[in-house]
Amino acid sequence: MISWGRVARNILKTIIFTIVFPGTIALYIPCRLRGPNAHIIPALAIFGVEFLLAGAAVYLWCAWDFATFGRGTPLPLDAPKQLVARGLYRSVRNPMYLGVLLVIFGQALSYGLLDMLLYGLGVALAFHLFVILYEEPALKRKFGDSYKQYLEAVPRWIPRRAATGARAK
Repeated sequence: MISWGRVARNILKTIIFTIVFPGTIALYIPCRLRGPNAHIIPALAIFGVEFLLAGAAVYLWCAWDFATFGRGTPLPLDAPKQLVARGLYRSVRNPMYLGVLLVIFGQALSYGLLDMLLYGLGVALAFHLFVILYEEPALKRKFGDSYKQYLEAVPRWIPRRAATGARAK
């Protein structure tokens, strides 16, 4: 049974974490990179805004799953108590990081800024290194065999193409 008091606390902590970390990485730093004189390029912004909104939706969906089902937050010090392998986590192991990257790349596209694109690639590399050097080993220790099975079944970054036809499983 869900303890809605605990969920409310997790949501509040998630909001604070989101403002401080993903907010800084995906909004504040890109804002500083583009500066006050940057202008949106309408032809590119059509796609950039879609990336940005999709990224925000992905992040929020995952944060909700962490707070409700996982009984924790995105903050590694207050991580979910239960392995979250539902929602977007059924298709890819790191959708929250992908959501943040979509927000960054959406802005880079909207403003047509190469330096913001390079920043996004640097953030992607930092996320990858954090995942392989810290997060995955920590989750293996915390969740044991269930996480090892999850590693085998779900790709880290790029969802597998769905099987079609009679041989689909």
